[in-house]
Amino acid sequence: MPARRSVPPLPLLAELLSGGIRNPESHEPIPRPGFPVSASLRVLPGFLASCFALPPSPIRLPPFLPLLLLALLSVRLPAAEPRVSVAAAANLIHAAEALHAEFRRTAPDVALTVSLGASGSLFAQIVHGAPFDVFLSADTEYPQRLVADGHGDAASLRTFATGRLVLWTLRDDLDVTDLAAVVRHPSVRKFALAQPRTAPYGRAAQAALEKLGLWSDAQPKLVLGESVSQTAQFVETRNADAGLIALSLVQSPRLAQRGRWHELPSALHASVSLDHAVVLTRRGTANPAARRYLDFLFTAPAQKILRDFGYAVP
Repeated sequence: MPARRSVPPLPLLAELLSGGIRNPESHEPIPRPGFPVSASLRVLPGFLASCFALPPSPIRLPPFLPLLLLALLSVRLPAAEPRVSVAAAANLIHAAEALHAEFRRTAPDVALTVSLGASGSLFAQIVHGAPFDVFLSADTEYPQRLVADGHGDAASLRTFATGRLVLWTLRDDLDVTDLAAVVRHPSVRKFALAQPRTAPYGRAAQAALEKLGLWSDAQPKLVLGESVSQTAQFVETRNADAGLIALSLVQSPRLAQRGRWHELPSALHASVSLDHAVVLTRRGTANPAARRYLDFLFTAPAQKILRDFGYAVP
């Protein structure tokens, strides 16, 4: 193997720039001091190249390389796993566990993720680009607004369940059949409901209290949860004496044997519907697995799960 030429020592390079040696390629004298440095620089590349150059050697490719490349090009990579990202209203927290277990049983190839929160908060996240495929809301208003704003698919918008509002407490001394008596009871210092600005169950609770002329009595005692599930936590941890929450929560396995509840007639919040609607987001319309999930919600097993958690189904 030809030996590589040694790197020129620094004094030689200094002499090259100052003049006094010959160009190793042309053997012409390099200008002495007093000549412009630019003249020296013109010959510097050739000098350096001659110091480091190696004789050319042909590159030989192995004879099997074309066959290897052909084989690699013919290999099919496995298809990406179908994924569905669901944004669901907080009142569905327990029902969603059962729904998603059933969906995974019928569609084991689909990876399913769910985010829970107040319907209004989830709506805002989707509008601002959150990567959700399916939106399950505790009302029909937010999905309709999603469609109107160009972030949802109008053809997919459907009502899949209707929620029910209940008064719930862990205290034995309160008569849950009399909402007015509970709100006005002198020992009831904290009364919980979901934030009406973002949670449909909060708006329904406010409508019921206003219908009965109890809103002004309740306001000094109100404890507002970010979602209806957080409202239930206030009552469960006794940080509130009583509260208006979703029937689906008190019928969950964790709370079914705790406290007492009474359902409020829907006529008390007739101005606020608790029809739950589902819609595919703009992102979800391009995801076949998202449509499979939407269709699943209207199957007999899914509808049974919703009924078991206290929802009315279409």
